[in-house]
Amino acid sequence: MKKENTISLSLKTTWSDIQNDKDLLKDFEISVLPPYMNTCRWFAGKARLQERFTIKFSMEIPIKDSIALLFIVEVKYADGETENYLLPVSFIDSTQSQEVSPKGIITLAYINEKRGLVIDAIYDERFQQALFSHLAHADSVGQEENGKIEFNRGKGLSGEDINAPILSRVLPVDSSNSAMTFNDKYFLKLYRKLFEQTNPEVDMVEFITENSDFAYIPAFAGSVVWKRDGKPDVTLGMMQRMVENKADSWVQTGEQLDSFVDAFTDKTFAIKEEVFEQVELLAQRTAEMHLALYAPEADTMFAPEQFNDDYRQFIHKRLSDLLERRYNLLIDNYTKITDPVTQKLAWDFMEAKELIDEFAKEILSREIDSQRIRIHGDYHLGQVLATHNDYIIIDFEGEPESSITDRKIKHSPLKDVAGMIRSYHYAISAKMFNDPDTAKFDPMRVQTAADRWYNLIQQTYMEKYLDTFGNPHPLFKNNNEINFLMLIYLLEKAVYELGYEISYRPDWVKIPLKGIVNVIREIEKLRM
Repeated sequence: MKKENTISLSLKTTWSDIQNDKDLLKDFEISVLPPYMNTCRWFAGKARLQERFTIKFSMEIPIKDSIALLFIVEVKYADGETENYLLPVSFIDSTQSQEVSPKGIITLAYINEKRGLVIDAIYDERFQQALFSHLAHADSVGQEENGKIEFNRGKGLSGEDINAPILSRVLPVDSSNSAMTFNDKYFLKLYRKLFEQTNPEVDMVEFITENSDFAYIPAFAGSVVWKRDGKPDVTLGMMQRMVENKADSWVQTGEQLDSFVDAFTDKTFAIKEEVFEQVELLAQRTAEMHLALYAPEADTMFAPEQFNDDYRQFIHKRLSDLLERRYNLLIDNYTKITDPVTQKLAWDFMEAKELIDEFAKEILSREIDSQRIRIHGDYHLGQVLATHNDYIIIDFEGEPESSITDRKIKHSPLKDVAGMIRSYHYAISAKMFNDPDTAKFDPMRVQTAADRWYNLIQQTYMEKYLDTFGNPHPLFKNNNEINFLMLIYLLEKAVYELGYEISYRPDWVKIPLKGIVNVIREIEKLRM
């Protein structure tokens, strides 16, 4: 159990006056914030050399019989960019302290001679209730000096009795954000690490919910936005409808592959018909998601765009930089590879480096009439929840390692498709090469069976995906462009994956290498 912070704060007036006690807040910054935030899962700066924690802004949220404070904490490091984090805080007296999760306790405090605790306000039921009420009423909480907190209500909250009692609780899951639920019907995510612009996930979920009939995402129910004159809006949180969740599609696919492995060990190649049906359904839902994001009449944020020079330069630089770094990383680690199959794949990649570079360069000059839109951006089997008989797509934040600006860049929706195809490749490869039942078979035979499964699934997915759009469609000019763009995005994804596997899972290096070699073989066919 977490111990109470041995440092205590003392305020002789009421908790509501804490913002006026500059000395106390300075002590809080120096003595309390660093040790507390370094215990939090959502604080991403643990491994960096920290220089200073500063409460840059403080905003009041009225709660029952008191206030909560939204602290925007700036963390300065010895090198690199500063970061900003959201930390809501409230004060509870000692009679309520047993009700708070130990990890929510920030410090012991004496407020107006009353002993209690300063806590992360997400663990304060009064704060939870206030957030829901403000969202339900679409309130705006004004702060003269620091802007205002705007609560936006979405279609997902329609038809609700907003004055009825609600049951709220914090989800006991440690992650980069914090989450709470209301009546087990709504899910509110508070974003901890903040950026000087709106969160792409909120942009996407709100746009799809408010502007389309696509029902296969958790519907947008509201957002919490910090607005200041002359400054970009900052997203603090988003509420969505909760959805049925049997398992994510990665787990579901793994269960399907159990049957495939059983058949393989019996010297039978067998894929159940229901697997193809589920792949087709996911492909259809993916296409419908992209159709919901294809909005020719939308404003600039969501309007389709052509493959202009800026985008071509961006994608080429991204891909060529990735290729160079991963190529050098592979050379540095080649002698550590002992598996003959992986050695052969690595050698094929290294030999074809010039061919790949030339192919990647075609993105700069090739005629492309297909259009680009906002996309999911981090699309794979783990981002799709399997319900009883359908799928729900989640987590629209984009690639975790990309900047917020880059996550909002428009791409061909085939980039999402490539992400899902690569996810299927990972699923079959991980299963076939790590299952003890396949270990006794010749590795080349195992690889051949995995390739056959993957090729059938890829073909099934692609055909259903494109059929859902119909032909022609402005997003896909013709098959030549589709094939070229798929190879570009598949190559980018596999090369990206290679760096992770070399660094963290050397035994899995063969999976992205096989993906790269698959693309190389397709490029060679085009050159014949």
